[in-house]
Amino acid sequence: MLKVLSIKNFALIDDLQIDFPEGFIIITGETGAGKSILLDALSLVLGKRADMSVLRNAEEKCIIEVEFDLHKYEFESLFDELGIDYDANTIIRREILPTGKSRAFINDSPVTLDILTKLGQVLVDIHSQHQTISLGDLGFQFEIIDTMAGNKDLKEEYKSLWLALKKSQKKLQELIDFQKNANKEYDYNLHLLKELKSAPLQKGIQEQLEETYEEASNIEEIKERISESLHLLSDENIGIVNQLRELKRTFSSLTDYKQQYRDIFERIESAFLELEDLQNEVFDIDENIESNPEKMEEVSRQLDLIYSLQKKHKVLTVEQLIEIQEDLEKSVSQTENIEENIAQQTQTVEKERENTYQKALEIHKTREEVIPKLVKQLTEFIHELGMPNARFSVEVTSTETFFNNGIDELSFLFSANKGGNFGQLKKVASGGELSRIMLSVKAIMAEHTALPTIMFDEIDTGVSGEISQKMGDIMKSMSANRQVFAITHLPQIAAKGDYHFKVFKEDINGKTTTMLKVLSDNERIVEISEMLGGKSSSESARNHAVELLRKR
Repeated sequence: MLKVLSIKNFALIDDLQIDFPEGFIIITGETGAGKSILLDALSLVLGKRADMSVLRNAEEKCIIEVEFDLHKYEFESLFDELGIDYDANTIIRREILPTGKSRAFINDSPVTLDILTKLGQVLVDIHSQHQTISLGDLGFQFEIIDTMAGNKDLKEEYKSLWLALKKSQKKLQELIDFQKNANKEYDYNLHLLKELKSAPLQKGIQEQLEETYEEASNIEEIKERISESLHLLSDENIGIVNQLRELKRTFSSLTDYKQQYRDIFERIESAFLELEDLQNEVFDIDENIESNPEKMEEVSRQLDLIYSLQKKHKVLTVEQLIEIQEDLEKSVSQTENIEENIAQQTQTVEKERENTYQKALEIHKTREEVIPKLVKQLTEFIHELGMPNARFSVEVTSTETFFNNGIDELSFLFSANKGGNFGQLKKVASGGELSRIMLSVKAIMAEHTALPTIMFDEIDTGVSGEISQKMGDIMKSMSANRQVFAITHLPQIAAKGDYHFKVFKEDINGKTTTMLKVLSDNERIVEISEMLGGKSSSESARNHAVELLRKR
């Protein structure tokens, strides 16, 4: 249940904190006093999107906070599912900053707006004046039946199967579309693939071949330079190696005199060893290097093939050609195996279709089973609410089409008059009739949901007198197992409440401010008598108010 509502810097409210008790709670106030502001604030803290227009002072942040007592309810698993810490005294806070950004917290942990909305939906059901028209909405009609049937788990299982089926159907269609185009392109793709496979495509091969070709093209000059290098390195008279060997022998005699000489000798020795190794490597090159016209011709052929393929496919590297080859291999393979792939995917789709259909049939059967009970309860409520000749008929028909909630088509039919023909509820029911039907629906659904708080915003629109008293009785009965709020303009309903709060405006420091207070017994008499007879209510209006309160 909603224990505390705190509002700061929101619309016409500076700073308001109010504690709410259990039971049936009435909220009244003159038109324009700010009743809708309270609903807007509550909607905001439970996940509604916000903007800067809600800030009373545009330079300060708005803070709305609610505290819920959840001791009587089992919400631990939901909190786990949402990834938030459970507390039987749960506090939700929403902050709207002057920058326009907003933040949300549950038990002081920051949460996303999506998580806040999901939790808010199971804590409070706010019935606005505009929601009554949702009785004609097919989605809401299914929600009524599925709530009574307890279809939550079945619907989740169905939706999972349905989404998997849609994914498989999409994949099958993609295979079929691919087949149509691939058959036309198969021969050409196969030709391209053979061309690519005829080339030596591997990472780094182009650079390697170009280097080999460059060497082969200049082999005579290279041989000449290698021979000159060997002469400079190893000639007995002028060869660098022999000269360095002599330097090493000469300098070795100085190593006994000074550390510096020993260091220099080590460097000479190191240079000698490096140069000797270099001489051997150049000698090996000289021994093995030779002109090979056949090899040069083969390298040239491979390079020409690579260059022509790069030009043909409009790429610059062998790596890009390899990617094209892999794509073509995949395409050719798919085309060669497309019939088998389509057959396998068709089997998958048919199997998933059957599983989805069977789950949808389970949902259909539960709906069929619960409809007579729904019709009976709705009829009883409506008769009690002053429509003795009203009749309901709910028709559910299974189809071969998969929808997001099953395979059913649904019709809510209504007749208000004896012997009258049934018509679609949204087309034949008046505003006052819809208000009474919606209250009946809410009362029925409440028995099948663990909903801590329900708030009705002028659900009594279009009714009065004895009917409004009956509506008040129904809401009071609902409050036996949950907290029920009713924002009302009818004294007959206001008198039914266990507690009565009044919304009013005051001028504080030259600013109009919305206030909310709980009324004492005497203040309730005054408020209800004014609702009966206006500000200058008579003694009879006061007596009537006392009588209404006595009978509650």
